[in-house]
Amino acid sequence: MTDAHAAARARVTTADATAWWSTAVSDIEPGVIRLRGYPVEQLIGSVSFPAMAYLMLRGELPSMPQAELLEMALVAAVDHGPQAPSIAAARMAATCGVGLNAAVATGVNLLGDVHGGAGQQCLELLDALVARSDVPLEEAVCDVLADFRARKAHVPGFGHRFHPRDPRRDPLLKAVAERVAAGHLAGSHLRAAQEIERRLSEGRSRPVPMNIDGATAVVYGELGFEPELARGLFVLSRSVGILAHAWEERGSGRRIKGPLPPPLLADYDGPAPRDMPLP
Repeated sequence: MTDAHAAARARVTTADATAWWSTAVSDIEPGVIRLRGYPVEQLIGSVSFPAMAYLMLRGELPSMPQAELLEMALVAAVDHGPQAPSIAAARMAATCGVGLNAAVATGVNLLGDVHGGAGQQCLELLDALVARSDVPLEEAVCDVLADFRARKAHVPGFGHRFHPRDPRRDPLLKAVAERVAAGHLAGSHLRAAQEIERRLSEGRSRPVPMNIDGATAVVYGELGFEPELARGLFVLSRSVGILAHAWEERGSGRRIKGPLPPPLLADYDGPAPRDMPLP
């Protein structure tokens, strides 16, 4: 240890050490658990899990309409079947001798920019539209969509590769619209998303409705969540489905389950069989 390092270490105080992980989230000491200032014994039985998530992430308890809307969004995104890569991976992991937590983590870790990130990306887009005050919303949406078309890029949160109309869209947007009409929400994210949806469907024989990522982006935007937290909340929701599938697969008794059922094998498209050249 150098003299400078030793001197620096000597200057570290107890206050420096306790401030190292300072937090506004939880206050823990023997016999005491306070979360965002509220004693946990008062929260238990008084606050729903979605309201608790809101409190932990936002710092304040939600109103009843906000808590109900957050719960709807979390329920809507729980599962999309074993054809979803995150769930398929968790099920395969569950047959490989790892613990249930590792199987769930395997699935969760697949929720990246492509599979699981569209909600965050859609909310980033909606936030940008809501923040624009230089032009009317209709014009701002036209500018954004022109840019997507020029890049031949997919607009996140709209259309679905499986569902002609995502069955989760309508109940979520209806719930948002009702709360906007009642004065509980501003409605700016809802209006921006609906304008994108309208413009995307112009001139098409089939509309391009919002999917679960777009609908939940509207919910989380109206509730004031940052875009990255939209992905975090999606992960929280989808973890329930991943856990259920991993647990079900654990009970099947099958070991080392691969992506194809035996005796099927993946097609080979490499070089034809050949021998090593003689020395």
